[in-house]
Amino acid sequence: MLHDRVLVRQDGGEGERRSSAGIVIPATASMGRRLSWATAVGVGPNVRSIVVGDRVLFDPDDRSEVELHGREYVLLRERDVHAVAASRVESDGTGLYL
Repeated sequence: MLHDRVLVRQDGGEGERRSSAGIVIPATASMGRRLSWATAVGVGPNVRSIVVGDRVLFDPDDRSEVELHGREYVLLRERDVHAVAASRVESDGTGLYL
């Protein structure tokens, strides 16, 4: 990885999803603009706030996709990440930071 880049693997797929009430929402249903969660699998040497294993929130419209060893990944700049969910944050915090 170079500079401030983060390589992430998206959680789940773009297919069907289920609402909190248990209703199945098909993949063809249109939705407004929505951010996506992914897991960091690689970080560059200049990335300050993300480590491998953190979950990051990013805009799926601002991404570069790459395929490595038959798996799809997304390459982001650190500044394109909106939030990070990490277990290393103090216990009295939310676990999220920007």
